[in-house]
Formats: sequence, structure tokens, C-alpha cells
Amino acid sequence: MRRLARVRTLKWHRTIMYCTGAVLIGIISVIFAHIGDWAAELRYHVVARNPWSMLVIAPLGLVAISWLTRLLFNGAQGSGIPQTIATLHMHNFVLVDRILTLRIALGKILMTCLGLICGASIGREGPSVQIGASIMHAFSRAMGQHNDVTRHGMILAGGAAGMAAAFNTPLAGVVFAIEELAHSFEQKASGRTLTVIIFSGITAIALLGNYTYFGRTNVFIPVGRAWLAVLVCGVSGGLAGGIFARLVIRLSKGLPAFLGRFSSRFPLVFVALCGLLLALIGLASDGATYGTGYLQARGIVDGSLHYPASFFLLKYISMLITFCSGIPGGMFAPSLAIGAGMGGWAEQFLPHTSPGGVVLLGMAAYFCGVAQSPLTATIIVMEICDNQQVTLALLATAFLSFGVSRMVCPRPLYSALATGFLEKTEQMARQVSHDRLEK
Repeated sequence: MRRLARVRTLKWHRTIMYCTGAVLIGIISVIFAHIGDWAAELRYHVVARNPWSMLVIAPLGLVAISWLTRLLFNGAQGSGIPQTIATLHMHNFVLVDRILTLRIALGKILMTCLGLICGASIGREGPSVQIGASIMHAFSRAMGQHNDVTRHGMILAGGAAGMAAAFNTPLAGVVFAIEELAHSFEQKASGRTLTVIIFSGITAIALLGNYTYFGRTNVFIPVGRAWLAVLVCGVSGGLAGGIFARLVIRLSKGLPAFLGRFSSRFPLVFVALCGLLLALIGLASDGATYGTGYLQARGIVDGSLHYPASFFLLKYISMLITFCSGIPGGMFAPSLAIGAGMGGWAEQFLPHTSPGGVVLLGMAAYFCGVAQSPLTATIIVMEICDNQQVTLALLATAFLSFGVSRMVCPRPLYSALATGFLEKTEQMARQVSHDRLEK
């Protein structure tokens, strides 16, 4: 009986630790959201007062971010999702301890928000995944966990909770954990993941209220001629997203020819040039391509804003330039903005489908084209707009986009980036071990 009591006490202790970590993820996600909104608002006021000032702010800001990241937060570069996926395949937890640290999590928050001030085309949802994984990994270490499956389960739960709290989409967080992070469903880990996501989501709702990311829409897409939009959005979104994913995978291996040599020799100068290009694109778009694209996407969804095709084309280019700069930041929110822009432009050619419905289909199609996660794309768009009436059309669009994207880019974006990151990390670890042996 004493042994049984100790086991039960240990289980309750672990459950309390899980819940505490989940609540902390929710609180930090809310703080991150507030700081990110403040950063975007500051940039908006700067651009409204003097748009040309971004020609100085963007280059100098990106240089400062790159320098600070290398000096103080080395390892915070990139989206955060590939890094989290890579740790789920690592069994050397000395390396995991170096990737999922609270210092890097802090760097993700600070550098991402600074990037939003400087006009970089980034989002905070990808970094939130690594931040959530880092928090739960820290709790795992505090509990003295040694089992690989349990520690990986904690990382998985934290990453999914971070994404769910950032978007306030708990169901999408569960599907994201299965479809993108783990690519599998393991019974014990699933219960832990659900617990962490629920408590993290409750915390976010308690602090921010029961809001939806893009408000509420009541559009409906009946089966029939209106489904022509499914075909158009699915093919165009899959093609554009697949090309983007293929380009990012290629660029992650190094810039081609002269650009690669120049960026290696003069890294800060190259980053400054990236910032200058972002500022020029921002000037050409009247500031619409800066930041996450949240305001633009929300305006397109509710019909209050209308943009020409140049919006999503310039946003597309600005995302590629931002990725080349190597600063911390995610791709989720900008991808949704590009998809909304594509749908908002295509709706004029699809009179048999409600305009708002085309926008939602465009968001799901492009998002799925980039990430190649059809279920996540469907559920995240459904939840951020609080609309279950278009679920079937969203599913059809996402799976069509998935098929088209796979033909263009056979390897899923985040899995390919995670593989590259894993190879580089293990190579660096071997080099360090070799140098120590020589000494």
C-alpha cells in the first residue's frame, strides 16, 4: 500500500507539473502576443508619419537582430518549427538541452518582436512552437525524466500548446501535433498533449477572452457551381505554396553562386541589403507587406479591404527575402495573409461563390501548399474564422492543394528543414567532440 501511495503521489506530482507548464505556456503566449501587437503598432505609426524612414530602420534593424542573435541568442534563428521537429528525432539529449533552452525562447520573443518593428515579413506562431517546447522540456528536466518517449512527449505537447495558444485554436493544436510535429499518434503522448493544450488554451482565453483570430464569418459554399472555387484555389494555392516551399528548401542549403559567397564573406552587409529590399517593397505596397499581414488578412476576410494581385506577389517575395536574412520569425501568419490576398483577388472571377468563401479557401489552399498539412490547414482556417459551414469545401481545397504541392515539392517543407538542421547539429557536435579528443 505504501508503494501504491508513492506511485499515485508521483503521478499527481507529474500531472501538476504538466498543468503548471501548460499554464505558463498560455501566459507567455499572451505576453508574446501583446508585445508583438505593440511592435506592429509602433511600426504602423512610424510608417504613417514618414514611410521613407523604413529605408534606414529596416536595414539597421535587421543587422542589429542578426548581430544580437549570434551574440546572445545563438540558436534562435529561423522559424522554430523545424528545430522542434528535429529534437523529436534526437536521442542525444545533450544536444536537445542546447536547442530547447529558456534563453533561446527569450531570444525568440525579443528578436521576433524587433523584426516586426523593422518590417520583416514574419509571424510569432512558429516561434511560439519552439517556446512552448522549451518550457515543457525545462519542466521535464525539473521532474528528472529520463525516458526518451516521455521527454519527447513533453516536447511534442509543449510545441502543440504553443501553436494552439498563439492562434487560440486548441483543435488545430492537436492536429498539428499529430500531422506535422510527430507524424504519428501515440496513446500515452496523446493524453499528455491534450492535457497541456487544454490548460494552455484555457489560460489564453482567461487572459484574452474567447476571441477568434480573424473574427467570425457566416459564409456558406454549397455543392455545385460554387465549388469551382475549390478547383481554382486548390490548384493555384498548391502551385504557389509548393514553389515557395521548394525555394525555401533550396535556399536553406545556401544561396547560389555570387550571393552565397557574398553572404558568407559579408554576412551583416548582406542582411542590411535584405532589410533595404524589404523597405523598398514596403514602400511599393504602401506598407501592406510589413509584418505578419494580420490586419490585411482580417480586412480581406471581413470584406473591408481589397488589394490588387501585387499585394500577395510582393508579400510572397518579402517572405523569401526575410528567410534569406536568417532572422528569427515564423511563416504561419504571413502565409495566411498571402492566401487571403490570393482569394480576395480571385473572388472577382468566381461570381458563383460568396467572396468571403473564396478568401477562406485561398487561405487554406496556400497554407497547405506551403506546409503540406491538409488537416491542419483545414482546421486552423475553420477555427480562426469560427465557421464550420465551409469545412467540407476547405477539406477538398486543402487536399487538392496538397496533391499539387507534392508534385512541385516532393518533400514537406518543415520536415526537410528539420532534416537539414538535424544534420548540421550532429555534424557540429561530432566536430566539437573531435576537437576535444585532439586537445
